[in-house]
Amino acid sequence: MSIKKTNKIVISRTDSIGDVALTLPLIGILRKKFPESIIIFLANTYTTPVVNCAKGVDAVWSWSDIQEMEDRQQISWLKSQNVDVFIHVFPRKAIARLAQKAKIPHRIGTSHRLFHMLTCNHWVNFTRKNSELHEAQLNTKLLKPLGISKSYSLDSLKNAVNFSNFEKLDNILEEKCRADKIQLILHPKSKGSALEWGVHQFIELAKVLPQDKFQIFFTGTEEEAAYFRNQLPAQQNIVDLSGKLSLAQLIAFIAKSNLLVAASTGPLHLAGLCNIQTIGLFTARRPLHPGRWKPLGKHVHIIIESKESARYELLNISVKSVAAKIMEVI
Repeated sequence: MSIKKTNKIVISRTDSIGDVALTLPLIGILRKKFPESIIIFLANTYTTPVVNCAKGVDAVWSWSDIQEMEDRQQISWLKSQNVDVFIHVFPRKAIARLAQKAKIPHRIGTSHRLFHMLTCNHWVNFTRKNSELHEAQLNTKLLKPLGISKSYSLDSLKNAVNFSNFEKLDNILEEKCRADKIQLILHPKSKGSALEWGVHQFIELAKVLPQDKFQIFFTGTEEEAAYFRNQLPAQQNIVDLSGKLSLAQLIAFIAKSNLLVAASTGPLHLAGLCNIQTIGLFTARRPLHPGRWKPLGKHVHIIIESKESARYELLNISVKSVAAKIMEVI
């Protein structure tokens, strides 16, 4: 029996940027089905700026803030929120137990997690590991107990996301955007979330692109910058922004840019949602392939390595092919 009415829904996805980005369509789908409901997104503190960019969500909760409470206080607090439906998109035992102890009336989870069998009262039977579906499509499977069981195309899922609530870009960053040049972001690292292309390949790409046409920005965390900062060419059109931007400012900067190139990592998904030209570098190997992890967006282009590399080696994609794709899409 499907859930017919709900006043407050929580979508729980407490993992990484890309995973959260591919969960955002649930906000639009639920808003259409339950226009009067309050929709809340439970995320990690790190990824809350991503969710804040999505219009249609009423509140964003940080899991780390909840964790700071004692166990009894957590339960009491969650009870006081009067949540009707709790959707466990990312399975996390502590959150599943909390929702159960708080006696949330409808708790939805996958039947493939034993702790969900003990803590949820609505189960959806599907597996992600061997599925032919995209991650964003798999996320919609968890809406079945709410009477939402249609099959969604990737285009329709992108249209379900209104990703436009950006923080104002810092004036110093605004000044770095050259109106007379194409603003290209190169994001070399992935924090281990993807098979990478290699820092040396990104640097070579920056060298071969016409300096009079491109303003090139290297982005990443301060930790990631240690892999490439000292290797960046001394070209006037190359700017190192690694370790200098908050996530909210990175999103705002991506939205102001023309193009981003990266492997299958968080900023690639953000660029897709920002509807700028987005070039993703992928392996065909499962489960890392673009059929599962392609970013959502209207201007997403995928390059798959021509010959599959060994399991832990870098992507086998030539600089020439990436440069050609950039020149094709600009």
